[in-house]
Amino acid sequence: MTALSSPPLPPNTLSHLAALGITSRDALRAQGVVHVFLLLKAAGHTVTQRLLFALEAAARGVHWQELDDTDRAQLLRVLHDHPPVRLPPSAAEAARFMAEAIGLAEAAAAQGEVPVGAVVVHEGSIIGRGFNRPVSSHDPSAHAEMVALREAAAALGNYRLNGCDLYVTLEPCPMCGGAILHSRLDRVIYGATDPKIGAAGSVLNLFNERALNHQTALFGGVEAEACGRLLSEFFRQRRAAG
Repeated sequence: MTALSSPPLPPNTLSHLAALGITSRDALRAQGVVHVFLLLKAAGHTVTQRLLFALEAAARGVHWQELDDTDRAQLLRVLHDHPPVRLPPSAAEAARFMAEAIGLAEAAAAQGEVPVGAVVVHEGSIIGRGFNRPVSSHDPSAHAEMVALREAAAALGNYRLNGCDLYVTLEPCPMCGGAILHSRLDRVIYGATDPKIGAAGSVLNLFNERALNHQTALFGGVEAEACGRLLSEFFRQRRAAG
């Protein structure tokens, strides 16, 4: 494993990368040069095209001046097409708010609904809560995310939820994904994947569609085991009863 060094990277960049857990060429390659570049930007550091080229050079083990015009043009194309990158929530923050969503999923199960729960968080406080209730409300749009988004929009007096995060126990479906993008949420943090209708990468990825005018950053797999266990147990009981 080859450690990153200066040159080609500036010393302060090495420090910023170390804070992100990136200290070797292998780690830089694994995350992707453009992704790491955007991570540095998301962390509030000054980034330039020259830094992008230096990161690519570091991944290759050469000096940035050795990159040719084709290399640089390709990097800039990838940068232009890359989905948004934001820093993930802290582990403590993610655990706290996903626990709230799991509690709501349990409430859904108690009412005979598929156990999915969601919360919308703004400036560290929950402003929207929801759990699945399409059966009880006779409303096919009453997914946990939709209910939480409606409550959050009412709380802010604006359907645009810039600066907000959504925590949900199950990967959003296409309907919810569309509403999330329309609301301009900053981040979606979800638990279990949905291999049948997941729109965050399992079946399709609405959040990586550059043709849309807004992209929301995704972080999956948070408390995935607990979230998945709720769903598995719910459907196990339903099969046993049926």
